[in-house]
Amino acid sequence: GYPESLTDPSYHAQLLVLTYPLIGNYGVPDEKDIDEHGLPRWFESNRIWAAGLIVGEVSTRACHWRARRSLGSWLASHGIPGLCDIDTRALTCRLRAGVTLGRIVQGTLPTGPLPPLSDPNKRNLVAEVSVTEPKIFNPNGEITIMAVDCGLKYNQIRCFVRRNAKVILVPWNHRLNPNNYDGLFISNGPGDPENCKKLVENIKEIINNKTDIKPIFGICLGHQLLSTAIGCKTFKMSYGNRGHNLPCTHNGTGRCFMTSQNHGYAVDSNSIPADWKALFINENDKTNEGIIHKKMPYFSVQFHPEHTAGPTDLECLFDIFIESVISYKNKKPQLVDEMITKKLEFVPTIQERPKKVLILGSGGLSIGQAGEFDYSGSQGVKAMQEEKIQTVLINPNIATVQTSKGLADKVYFLPITPEYVEQVIKAERPTGVLLTFGGQTALNCGVELEKAKVFEKYNVNVLGTPIQSIVDTEDRKIFAEKINAIGEKVAPSAAVTSVDEALTAALQIGYPVMARSAFSLGGLGSGFANNEEELKILAHHALSHSDQLIIDKSLKGWKEVEYEVVRDAYDNCITVCNMENIDPLGIHTGESIVVAPSQTLSNREYYMLRNTAIKVIRHFGIVGECNIQYALNPNSEEFYIIEVNARLSRSSALASKATGYPLAYVAAKLSLGIPLPIIKNSVTGVTTACFEPSLDYCVVKIPRWDLAKFNRVSTKIGSSMKSVGEVMSIGRNFEEAFQKALRMVDENVNGFDPNIKNVDENELKEPTDKRMFVLAAAIKNNYSVEKLYELTKIDRWFLEKFKNIIDYYKTLTTFDTGTITLEILKKAKKIGFSDKQIAAAIKSTEAAVRKLREEFQITPFVKQIDTVAAEWPAYTNYLYLTYNASTHDLDFPGEITMVLGSGVYRIGSSVEFDWCAVGCLRELRKQGKKTIMVNYNPETVSTDYDMSDRLYFEEISFEVVMDIYNIEKPNGIILS
Repeated sequence: GYPESLTDPSYHAQLLVLTYPLIGNYGVPDEKDIDEHGLPRWFESNRIWAAGLIVGEVSTRACHWRARRSLGSWLASHGIPGLCDIDTRALTCRLRAGVTLGRIVQGTLPTGPLPPLSDPNKRNLVAEVSVTEPKIFNPNGEITIMAVDCGLKYNQIRCFVRRNAKVILVPWNHRLNPNNYDGLFISNGPGDPENCKKLVENIKEIINNKTDIKPIFGICLGHQLLSTAIGCKTFKMSYGNRGHNLPCTHNGTGRCFMTSQNHGYAVDSNSIPADWKALFINENDKTNEGIIHKKMPYFSVQFHPEHTAGPTDLECLFDIFIESVISYKNKKPQLVDEMITKKLEFVPTIQERPKKVLILGSGGLSIGQAGEFDYSGSQGVKAMQEEKIQTVLINPNIATVQTSKGLADKVYFLPITPEYVEQVIKAERPTGVLLTFGGQTALNCGVELEKAKVFEKYNVNVLGTPIQSIVDTEDRKIFAEKINAIGEKVAPSAAVTSVDEALTAALQIGYPVMARSAFSLGGLGSGFANNEEELKILAHHALSHSDQLIIDKSLKGWKEVEYEVVRDAYDNCITVCNMENIDPLGIHTGESIVVAPSQTLSNREYYMLRNTAIKVIRHFGIVGECNIQYALNPNSEEFYIIEVNARLSRSSALASKATGYPLAYVAAKLSLGIPLPIIKNSVTGVTTACFEPSLDYCVVKIPRWDLAKFNRVSTKIGSSMKSVGEVMSIGRNFEEAFQKALRMVDENVNGFDPNIKNVDENELKEPTDKRMFVLAAAIKNNYSVEKLYELTKIDRWFLEKFKNIIDYYKTLTTFDTGTITLEILKKAKKIGFSDKQIAAAIKSTEAAVRKLREEFQITPFVKQIDTVAAEWPAYTNYLYLTYNASTHDLDFPGEITMVLGSGVYRIGSSVEFDWCAVGCLRELRKQGKKTIMVNYNPETVSTDYDMSDRLYFEEISFEVVMDIYNIEKPNGIILS
């Protein structure tokens, strides 16, 4: 949302710091693109208002289909300075203690003292941004809205015009006459509300006019001005609320919504007059977010329901305002408070709270279903115990943490099949069952038990997502029908039960097609067919796994994007994490390299898919967590929904670790009917769990394949899963995280190394487990980004990033130990080069590079993952190392024991070693010792934030372990 934010008049005379890790990635759209009302289509005003932009990293190449220029060239054309390579996290920590005055000095540093900084808040900034003459939009509208321009965003006009209103935009100090309008709107704007005395007087006059009553609606500064006019006090907040993920609770219904905000002043709730009341409250700091008159049609909100940038969850307030204007115009006045409550009301169906809960585990590990369900099951047990509910677990896998002593109250080591589960139900008599914590195995078993009416027979409630919703998402035919019912699209497909039906369906859909079996795990028995012969073979194979086969239109080459969505029984919905596959569609998500947050989506695309995700989860009635996957056309806004997983999956384990938001734990609590806003964010301890995490870092997940251990196995990767494990790395930029992840997957790899594989165009077209290294070799051999895009269909933005790494590798090879400079070495570390990798490039040794690095004082900094991008003080123990920083996030008191985890799952080393690591941490805790865990596997219990005192999500290599050792100075280290 940077094009929208930079053109928002509310940022006038401010240095804007953006911490989200994709600034500049999708460039800047066409400024000359004007809509039918004469407004720039992609911006919030006709100029940049921010005085300067400060970011950690800026993308210099714009690779989006809508981009017309890069962010840097756009800022330069407007004469706005930008600063990058700033530790924005350290800056945020400084600003949250109190917003400060600052200046950007360009060129050489001045020798003498600079003139004192002038405080822009002392000026009347509203007068500087407001129009000077009235303007009319949509002159033939059905009703007339007078909009007072205090620094209005164009999307407010768009929201009115879309609802067929005529808008008269007037200067901030324009005399207001009720005869000239049907409804009055007071916009957002910059600065202190105290400086707008003339406008406050004008509003007072209108409110005191009891003969000609017309609805009033205010947003942001407009809210503060309306509040001031009725006698409320406003105050300056130390930091304010700024961002796109601020939770606001509606007072009438208790429902909580995500809102977009940018304000440093707030209304004092204690000063609201008797005939008014609070409309919304901020769920985090409990400040006022809106007021409403108990009888008159006057209301205002502190947040931006017109979004851009940000969520559209409460845009319906514009509908209510317009409706009230029409009702007053037609002399049939309605009570606005009741209208809002009616619109936002939701009647939940709450089941009786269980005393004993049965949890189905996932059984033996298999490809596509591994340690992530040990993690989710353990979290589920933990959440139930906190709520004082007895737990009975069925899981025959002895190598798991969840079956260990001291977690569940009872564990049955039995097969997860309907017959055995029924026997346990008969013996234990639980009143509730959790089916979504044990992968596809538990789900399929639960569906069978429901069909056989076993749950009904023993009065067992299915907690969380209803069984019918699970069936609706799994059965492709029902799924397609339900998605079409809400006006969304799934890719054209057909469900068939025989080879002949499959061939007929493929002719109708058109080749190439994708075939896959329904109700299967990890895309078992699926693949692409370009003709009848290929489809025959595929269909025979797939129908041996399942009695239903799905034939889909092939969308190979489209982007694959997924969202993790959470919904409670009261219809509060949030998206916790969105992820983008670097590999285009056609490769199973479990086989893909995934990056979070998505790096190539614009604000418009991001919220388009988010809105659909929330619409879908509501329609299916899912309670808890679900994962939705999309295919997005790389050259337009066309998209299809691929599938919805109404259960915890490997992606949810990744999303939990990537954001610090414990999805499985929260899903378990929601299954008991606990409202999302009541659950505390267990990482910060002070904010609510009803919010969307802020990421100021980049996460990369890479799968690990052990295909070399098998004879005659194809190394091609596609729509069915072959990977046995995955790693997750965290960095302050993409290159840093990507190179770390490659080393985590295989300790024999130095990073994005162009010397491992030879160029092979077939391998670039048809992906294999080693495609990344073929790509590195191709870039080294001067393949252009365009040519590589044609071959791989990997987004050009990622290809540019890969090229950065290889170009820098070439630069490094021109130096040796004697000639390499501090700047060259530091830049290499910032884009993820390891000491070993640098040593190979400059023909030296790892030890020599380490020594040189320490002489230059180039050492990593420790940063926290706190879910709130440092905007709230959070005492989190969830840590990573980076060279893109200037300070540590915390202190190192020592007196701590370091334990090394087992890293990525592979054949021969799997969840059993995680069990060992967790056992070791628990025993150390029992003995009163503080612990550090170093591990990088997102599927594990050991990488859960509450298993150790400090968790480093980092490589287990000599370089990194020594860096942590030197920083933390532990008493000792446990390796076994």
